Amino acid sequence: RGAIFIEQISEVPDGAILIFSAHGVSQAVRNEAKSRDLTVFDATCPLVTKVHMEVARASRRGEESILIGHAGHPEVEGTMGQYSNPEGGMYLVESPEDVWTLNVKNEGKLSFMTQTTLSVDDTSDVIDALRKRFPKIVGPRKDDICYATTNRQEAVRALAEQADVVLVVGSKNSSNSNRLAELAQRMGRTAFLIDDAADIQEAWVKEAACVGVTAGASAPDILVQNVIARLREFGGGEAVTLEGREENIVFEVPKELRVDVREVE
Repeated sequence: RGAIFIEQISEVPDGAILIFSAHGVSQAVRNEAKSRDLTVFDATCPLVTKVHMEVARASRRGEESILIGHAGHPEVEGTMGQYSNPEGGMYLVESPEDVWTLNVKNEGKLSFMTQTTLSVDDTSDVIDALRKRFPKIVGPRKDDICYATTNRQEAVRALAEQADVVLVVGSKNSSNSNRLAELAQRMGRTAFLIDDAADIQEAWVKEAACVGVTAGASAPDILVQNVIARLREFGGGEAVTLEGREENIVFEVPKELRVDVREVE
């Protein structure tokens, strides 16, 4: 019957299989799934889980926490939902302006975390503001922004130096894909966020000497190849791949999907 996407756990019928997306979910969602005895497959990205653990530790210690992220994003909702200490507090900021208007209870016990799919440049500006506004604030020991997000933003910088037009393959509601298009635009390039090759209009690329193609972290490679094929139909030449950082990190399969090899044999 395929996969059915839902927004609320209340939409899940009893006895169904529930998959937590890579964005992660709040503790309230986990608790309800457990209380209803649903079969759960947890596909939360380990890098998101790392941020969840940072928030949970702050909550247990009674520290107030500030999350840098975009309001309404599923990852942000899940991360904010890890904080449960009524004596502390959890706050969301999106910009330096948000930081300067934020009031907390105790500046001496304050930490910050970030959404994993943010613009590196924009996040740096917000962190600078946090450190100026709250000199004693403590950040994560290691950057929370996903390596795949960072690598792609570095690649777009290099791509935009050569391309007249940049096409980003990714969903309109993908945070990291939107940041790639915005970065190319800030560098003075015309950029389009597309779902697939069918979205490309010939007028976009007709006068371009060089068209750059990149993709969000979750976009399958076949979509990129289809875009390249479409550009060839418009008269484009052979694609040239720019050198970038090799991504060879492998995460464990969710424990619910692990199979004992001895059982298979």
